Amino acid sequence: FLEWYYYKPRVDVETLRKYSNGIIALSGCVSGVVTKALLDFSFEKALEQALLYKEIFGEENFFLEIQDHGIADEKRALPGILEISKKTGIPLVATNDSHYIYKTDSRAHEVFLCVQTGKTMQDDDRMNYGTDQLYLKSPEEMAAIFNYPGAIENSVKIAERCNVEIEFNNYKLPKYKTPDGENAFGYLKKLCRAGLADRYGEITPELEERLETELNVIGGMGFSDYFLVVWDFIKYARDNDIPVGPGRGSAAGSLAAYCLWITDIDPIKYDLIFERFLNPERISMPDIDIDFCYERRQEVIDYVIAKYGADRVAQIITFGTLAARAAIRDTGRALGYSYGAVDLVAKMIPQELGITIERALDVNRELYKLYESDSDTKRLIDMSARLEGLPRHASTHAAGVVICDKPVADYVPLGKNDNVVTTQFTMTTLEELGLLKMDFLGLRTLTVINDCVLEIKRNKIKDFDLNKIDLKDQRVFDLIKSGKTAGIFQLESSGMQSFMKDLAPSCLDDIIAGISLYRPGPMEFIPKYVEGKKSKKFNYRCPELEPILKSTYGCIVYQEQVMQIFQRLGGFSLGKSDVIRRAMSKKKSKVIINERKNFIDGCSKTGIDESVAENIFDEMLDFGKYAFNKSHAAAYAVIGYQTAYLKVYFPAEFMAALLTSVMGGSQTKIAEYIDECKKMNVEILPPDLNKSLKRFTVSDGKIRFGLAAVKNVGRPTIERTIEEREKGKFVSMTDFVSRMDRIDLNKRGLESLIKAGAFDSLGGSRKQYLTAYKGIVDGSALNKKNNIKGQLDFFSLVPEAKSGDEFVCNGEFDKKTLLEMEKEVLGIYISGHPLEEYMEFLEKYTNADSLGFEEGKRVKVGGIIREKSIKFTKNNNAMAFITLEDLHGAFEVVVFSKVYEKHAQKLKDGAVVLVSGTVNSKEDEDMKIIADDITFEEDLRRAVWLKPGKNCDMKKIFGVINKYPGQTGVIIYDEAKKTKTTLNKTVNLNENILNDLKNLLGSDSIAVAPVKRENSANV
Repeated sequence: FLEWYYYKPRVDVETLRKYSNGIIALSGCVSGVVTKALLDFSFEKALEQALLYKEIFGEENFFLEIQDHGIADEKRALPGILEISKKTGIPLVATNDSHYIYKTDSRAHEVFLCVQTGKTMQDDDRMNYGTDQLYLKSPEEMAAIFNYPGAIENSVKIAERCNVEIEFNNYKLPKYKTPDGENAFGYLKKLCRAGLADRYGEITPELEERLETELNVIGGMGFSDYFLVVWDFIKYARDNDIPVGPGRGSAAGSLAAYCLWITDIDPIKYDLIFERFLNPERISMPDIDIDFCYERRQEVIDYVIAKYGADRVAQIITFGTLAARAAIRDTGRALGYSYGAVDLVAKMIPQELGITIERALDVNRELYKLYESDSDTKRLIDMSARLEGLPRHASTHAAGVVICDKPVADYVPLGKNDNVVTTQFTMTTLEELGLLKMDFLGLRTLTVINDCVLEIKRNKIKDFDLNKIDLKDQRVFDLIKSGKTAGIFQLESSGMQSFMKDLAPSCLDDIIAGISLYRPGPMEFIPKYVEGKKSKKFNYRCPELEPILKSTYGCIVYQEQVMQIFQRLGGFSLGKSDVIRRAMSKKKSKVIINERKNFIDGCSKTGIDESVAENIFDEMLDFGKYAFNKSHAAAYAVIGYQTAYLKVYFPAEFMAALLTSVMGGSQTKIAEYIDECKKMNVEILPPDLNKSLKRFTVSDGKIRFGLAAVKNVGRPTIERTIEEREKGKFVSMTDFVSRMDRIDLNKRGLESLIKAGAFDSLGGSRKQYLTAYKGIVDGSALNKKNNIKGQLDFFSLVPEAKSGDEFVCNGEFDKKTLLEMEKEVLGIYISGHPLEEYMEFLEKYTNADSLGFEEGKRVKVGGIIREKSIKFTKNNNAMAFITLEDLHGAFEVVVFSKVYEKHAQKLKDGAVVLVSGTVNSKEDEDMKIIADDITFEEDLRRAVWLKPGKNCDMKKIFGVINKYPGQTGVIIYDEAKKTKTTLNKTVNLNENILNDLKNLLGSDSIAVAPVKRENSANV
């Protein structure tokens, strides 16, 4: 039913009739027009409204809705609605709102509302319907509630008048408008044959046959327009210098796609299979996903919208659902459980892909015991299981776009999400409805590569072409196997770095296999692959396997290999092979059992022993569960190799592009790449008004900070700065301000530029510029105002007078202040780090840093306190959340009440501390440390000073020292020689050790005092 609420904007009656199919039911709950009139105005007003709508829509198309959910206002309004029906003859229709299926779901629904609205069940102002009647009631229940003539029967009559047909698996592809109205298939063949000649030069019979086979499949399945649509927008991207990836997914296995320049991976060279992409024996929509530069992806989408019509293109909705751990955490918060209690249960859910609460109870006996023994835990888990899998929120899919032959609204309902028009159906439903779904993915690495190449062309090689690099360069493979792969696509994680060191790749095939194997599941086969590569001894179960498995050292790694084994050994077609391969990956036992016999029979026809065939099938079944799509891995391996090549031969340009790609994003990532630059001996220079561009750039092998990386400096200011200095370099701040005045330079932005060091090269100190800049800006504004009035500025007649700045001789800030300014406006330190003087301390006492924490691991970390937030527990005990910064980045430390009370007075911003604790993570959150203890650097720098007399027994002193091991140093002072010696033993500084030492030496011969960090004599 269309419920026309009184508060909604009035719509055209014809439009209303069109979309309601001529049927209107005025809501009988509080929001309804008639009900609202009854409750807020009068019976006469409600009667007037009812008669008006009866006249508009006619007697056959207008009903009065009655509901009874146990809500007081419904009961108040019901007599009036019944009376209006009696007076006017408008028929009644009984309905019931259904927010959940069963009455027993009422409580879970309340909790879920709290999850969605950020409330708890204890909050008085939480959203609450105040009834448990919003479930799907049976006909008997409805009849018992609504004993009014025609009310129940009319709901059936209305339902019978609703005619909705949902058509599945009938493709609704957009039509590509070919030149001169040519047939789509004919035009596609013409393009592909031209592309074949461009790609290969010499066209062999094998190439001709392969292309012809693919084209016949494409045309026969009705996908000619599909390929032309994709070809067209990728051509637009390439023609407009928008970086496009070499391929993604199974489409890289298509020769036709390669000839159309949709993909850039030669399927013949890498032994890729078309049937993995488009299988004539398993009719389904082809899926060509494309990577674009993430900065310019929207331009391609805009082109598609302009070409096919805004009403025929929409982005796709996606729903974030509650996974097992998230369901536990959200439900626990909504129920008002303590963080610790919920965290304990959530951590007991195994970190397994697709894990459910039910499975967690089966596999984790500890969790099951807690569930059985603790009533609160049982309540939490039971309620969480009810909510698990429900949509938590809706958002726009990161890449999905649907393109239709008619307006999208003719096929699916639309909605708006952040002003983006989206479908209200998800991607899988759209595919079932036969709509063309495309993934326009934004890949940051393509932007990095493009920026790097532009910088290479600007600085070094004007005609540099990345597509012509040697894919067998040994220096590139040396870099990859060294593990120094920060910034290298697909290879930069710590786990992958370790794998590459072990694998020592020597060809692109190794990288393709590495990308395929380094995933949950196939990881268990990595040792076998590495051993095969190192030993060069491969045990093939039969000679026929060698040409299929030689490139992967006897291991089945790819889905394509599984298909080739079925084809070449078992005699299956590639299409049939793909069907079985899919059945293996989805563990369809019935299909597997049937095809096992067929495979063994097929092998026997090619002379392969039955027992060997059985072993091969079992091995395929084992590997087939995890085998990866080689087409996708090959495309991504090429991108990975390209980034490694750029890092080897153009290190500064590559790192500058990497830094630009994370500018304005993760400060941790920027710090990581800055750290990598230091390891590579690539110097980072501060921003400079006369040299910096918008992005990070390279000058004489050094990376110059981009102006866009400076906070509070907008794009107009940057563009104006670059435009003005092309007319002549800035010679002073006065010169800069006067030339920039026309765009009203922001004082805050100017201050940020000063703090970042952008004016350093003009001669003044940052302290001087910060003292003078406001006066210079105000003076420039006054001059501009006077000039507008026609008054001449004396200084404008004397250009030399404004070529320099006049400063108060107030020197420069100290190093610490300069560093803090850099951090404030750039997010990182450029000219040093506040912790540099503490490096020895950090190296000595810590075993982890912000570059990488492992969940659940006990660590010792150190750094400087940057922020402290105090919270209070339910017991009114203080605890703290501290932001700790080390040499590489920042992370959060949670200090619970017991530890906080012990150190509260000294936990201040700027304090350098050592934290012992456990790494903790929550879904979609950064790692944090739960502190067990905190030690302050100033305490560790203290030492116990001992001044033993001539007759003192040193053995007894060492006996006391050995009795109290700890972290505080011990220094022996020889008063006669005026020398001090630091022992190589440290102690736990407490009252017991001090009393024991005083008893041995006397109070005058023992002291606790600081030690300067430069003291290094040890014995």
